[in-house]
Amino acid sequence: MEGGGAYGAGKAGSAFDPIAFIKRPQVILRIVSWIFAIIVFGCISAEGYYNNQCMYNGDENACNFGIAIGVLAFLACMVFLVTDAVMDQISSVEYRKYIVMADLGFSGFWTFMWFVCFCYLTNKWTTFDNPPPDFPDSGVEAAIAFSFFSILTWAGLTALAVMRFRQGSAQAFSQGYEPDMAGPDSSPYTSYPTGGDASQESYQEPPFSGGSATGESEYKPPTY
Repeated sequence: MEGGGAYGAGKAGSAFDPIAFIKRPQVILRIVSWIFAIIVFGCISAEGYYNNQCMYNGDENACNFGIAIGVLAFLACMVFLVTDAVMDQISSVEYRKYIVMADLGFSGFWTFMWFVCFCYLTNKWTTFDNPPPDFPDSGVEAAIAFSFFSILTWAGLTALAVMRFRQGSAQAFSQGYEPDMAGPDSSPYTSYPTGGDASQESYQEPPFSGGSATGESEYKPPTY
């Protein structure tokens, strides 16, 4: 992961560098996932039907499910590519955190959805006993293969999102709870000013004392 700002992005307000942006691991995986999604829903839409019948054992839901997963993955990749591009311009650490959390949650969920799609299409295709003899099955099998590849790429996006979230959380913790470097003798309380030397301390005479310096009262007998 590259250094810089919080949650794996660059410093807030830094100039956009397209070369550095393309080299980011999550951007590379997102572009690859975007291409795989196009292949999946493109192959099913173009070659998944024969005489208006879905070639996944005639199950229309299988074709619709594969197309929906591919189209939504295609759109999600575009959205997150835009967020990756504008991440450096977002100065709020909280907003960056929410974006990374959304990336983490969606990537993890869509890894699972690609796994379901792969199993669903594979099961329907392998149980199709009587495919038409003149039917080109390359598109149907390509959709299954790239569904499996999409599991790997989206799992990689999930792992990178976890790393970015941990890195951002560690930075926020270190900045919010810095240790006191003032030393053990430092005190948050102000000390009262102390007096001078003990020899310079003055004492007041007790009240109701006589005029002698020793503080003893003089006895005067009464007059008659």
